[in-house]
Amino acid sequence: MSPSATAIERSFNPYTENGGTILAIAGQDFAVIAGDTRQTTGYSIQTRYAPKVFRLTDKAVLAVNGFAADGNMFVKKVKQRLERFFPYYVYNILSGIEEDGTGAVYSFDPVGSYERTACRAAGAAQSLVQPFLDNQVYFKNQQGAHPAYLPLPHVLGLVTDSFTGATERHIEVGDGLEIYVILAPGRAPGELSNVAGISEVTAETAAGERVFVIRRELKKD
Repeated sequence: MSPSATAIERSFNPYTENGGTILAIAGQDFAVIAGDTRQTTGYSIQTRYAPKVFRLTDKAVLAVNGFAADGNMFVKKVKQRLERFFPYYVYNILSGIEEDGTGAVYSFDPVGSYERTACRAAGAAQSLVQPFLDNQVYFKNQQGAHPAYLPLPHVLGLVTDSFTGATERHIEVGDGLEIYVILAPGRAPGELSNVAGISEVTAETAAGERVFVIRRELKKD
């Protein structure tokens, strides 16, 4: 090597961030989980429709964010035990109904740590959305009693506002929004009857829970 030559570092990074944002909020007898549909690499939009929310059963819906290829594989293999030399680079939010009929939200990081919370956001706009949820769901740094659970229409409004605000401030979030609503057995869906763009995706073998999906348009520029 000549004295003027510089060292070149060679490395392989198997991961990339593909943008997007996911969030979930648990209610007394329901759970809501949502994600936008934009997939990006840096400032390039790869596709405007790449779902990040997947129905596992009528009790559980999973949202994944991070490296899109790993996320798709993780969803397909989530019920299997796989051996692998390095972990899946995905941040997961699992939302659904517990055995006692209450709504639940569990968040998982790439190394396997998990936590049950009342609300959680992840992804490109997490730094924008999570403080908003902390304020509107947990009522942090506010006077007055903390409500045990928020009503479903209010939760749907928070989810929509979270993503609408995120698209204004973050280029990696946008295009479309999919909101999944999981209702506990016996929970009447009357509050959803007037919601535009809603459809039921409950399986024919459902044991009592009901699953609905609401689709919305988001900012496309």
